[in-house]
Amino acid sequence: MVTRASESERTGPVGASRAAWVWVLASQLAVKEGDVDTAASFAVRAGTAARRSGHPVILAAAARAAATPLRRTGRPDCALQLLQEAHDELNAGTRPSAVILNASGMVALTAAYTAAQARMPSAAEQFACLAEQTAARLLHDRGRVPADGELSPTQCMLYRVGIHQKLGDIDRALAYAAGLEPAVLPTPERRARAATDTARALLAADDVPSAFGQLQLVERAAPLEARRPSVRALTAEVAARRPDLQGLTAFARRTALRVAL
Repeated sequence: MVTRASESERTGPVGASRAAWVWVLASQLAVKEGDVDTAASFAVRAGTAARRSGHPVILAAAARAAATPLRRTGRPDCALQLLQEAHDELNAGTRPSAVILNASGMVALTAAYTAAQARMPSAAEQFACLAEQTAARLLHDRGRVPADGELSPTQCMLYRVGIHQKLGDIDRALAYAAGLEPAVLPTPERRARAATDTARALLAADDVPSAFGQLQLVERAAPLEARRPSVRALTAEVAARRPDLQGLTAFARRTALRVAL
């Protein structure tokens, strides 16, 4: 796949578009595996290919892919600059399509979360509101909502849980979590993310049993997500604080990292 993507990238804008999506997916997979350096490397390649493609939606996807490793290596300012540039490019036209609006809203959500992690509440709120306004616009014009779009009011609420948890506003994070309807989210991965972010907020509120309940929901929604390093770290925290919880030992064993021999 990697070799074909490299070859495709050299064939012109269309090939560069295909290659960029491959690098984006490869970067996202590396993030799931906790390999930040590899994620960053693939994100750089995605950005290069996206610029060659000249397509703003692909540029936006590459910027979002780059944001995670940049955040995790202490460079949220660089991530926010990339995301702001992508957002501006997407909104340069006067009559954006539904696909453009979807990408614009998701970039704004990623920027909001990035700003929250950097403890920039004003910027986080500004980007979150932009995303919510864009989601409302898409909902109003149902005929233009892309079938495979990610942006929705529920998606915005999901990001709000993580945003306010990162800002330390746990009551607000839990209020958004209480209003979530995970079944409305488009993929099992997103439903697992909802449970993961809610678990983090509950741990911050010292409600360890309920946090464990959310981790069990992660496994039910998408079993592989429960084995991610970040989720296993939450399981370890639950075990350290409440080792007596029924089912915890079996859960920890099931979701432990398995190394192929």
